Amino acid sequence: MGSHLFKNIFTSIVEAFGLAVWVEIVTDSPRCTYYFGPFLRTSEAEAAKSGYIEDLEAEGSKGLSVTVKRCKPESLTVYDDSLDFKLDRFPAFSGQTL
Repeated sequence: MGSHLFKNIFTSIVEAFGLAVWVEIVTDSPRCTYYFGPFLRTSEAEAAKSGYIEDLEAEGSKGLSVTVKRCKPESLTVYDDSLDFKLDRFPAFSGQTL
């Protein structure tokens, strides 16, 4: 069995148990949490994180907060729309004056 195949299988097992290392990047604008990984070691995630930061900044993301941690993300991208202000949430009052 090739070492690359073994590493992929081992990474899958580690990920299944929530022991894999992920790069978590939270952005203020848009309000999202991104997970990149999985990695077997923290050093691998640390080495890769600058590329993810560059990609998100190139896409216009602002206010990045980066954490490398062991976790088992449910989704790779989590959009937080709870802080969005949407005008369609409120009824329109036509004809009223102040």
